[in-house]
Amino acid sequence: MELNEAIENFIFHCVYEKNLSEKTIKAYKIDLSQFLGFKTKKNIDIQSIDKIMLKNYLKNQYQLGLKEKTIKRKFATLKAFFSYLEFEELILISPFRKMKLSIKEPQRLPQTIELKEIKKMFLFVYEIKQKYKDKTKYTYKSIIRDIAILELLFATGMRVAEVCNLKTNDFSSNYTELKIVGKGDKQRTIHICNQDVRNALKEYYQYFKKSIKENDFFFINRTNSNISEQSVRFMIKKYQNKAKIKKHITPHMFRHSFATLLLEEGVDIRYIQQLLGHSSISTTQIYTKVSQKQQKKILNTKHPRRSFGVI
Repeated sequence: MELNEAIENFIFHCVYEKNLSEKTIKAYKIDLSQFLGFKTKKNIDIQSIDKIMLKNYLKNQYQLGLKEKTIKRKFATLKAFFSYLEFEELILISPFRKMKLSIKEPQRLPQTIELKEIKKMFLFVYEIKQKYKDKTKYTYKSIIRDIAILELLFATGMRVAEVCNLKTNDFSSNYTELKIVGKGDKQRTIHICNQDVRNALKEYYQYFKKSIKENDFFFINRTNSNISEQSVRFMIKKYQNKAKIKKHITPHMFRHSFATLLLEEGVDIRYIQQLLGHSSISTTQIYTKVSQKQQKKILNTKHPRRSFGVI
């Protein structure tokens, strides 16, 4: 069987037999398409793929300058693909069985936004809203939507994909609770306790009610489709620049800041794990290292011993 046909069969298996999420399917398609494009000869037979070819592909990924996390994901896709081929007896044995593959990711501390920078961005966006006179134009409506998204990102620590895929019925009737479908289709519920956040969501709904009812998705763009992750990134960058915030801010940094600030307020890490939707506590523990970094900064700059001088 040729590689392209085998990939089509695998995707069919993932969609209809394993019922995997759309996001997982999309990632599988991208990763396998790139592997298919690695060789100029597209109609390569799957029997001819061995560990030498996979090692060359691995070397190629590093040469392209991809991050270890990305390479690790691509090879997890390939491993799943070849396991499927072996199980279906389309190949005798997966080439991964003869490979000792260990792609270690360097431990990078999550990038956070300082509270004063978050305040600055929020103040700027709310000021734009208050100064806008013509409330019938789409530009004003988009500001209302942007405020609701920013408030939700900071209030809940949601992933940007989770925000973009929100449905109307994910919210309780009075916007006090939110059901989130996260990675692996795992569900969690978050309480929205701040009245300003609830007001922003209610006001947004009133302006976009018709489009929301037509599409079912909660956050809508100009073409009446659900807003994309890229649009949210561009939106945040736009306000960052206009508010003259020097730090490059991404949607995911709101999530990191949400977790770190709660930790600094003494919230138990297991509660933060539940709020973020992490399946393992070890994933959440990275924020303790960020907090220790802040602890060092506090002790360096705030400890009263600094006022003693040399005795």
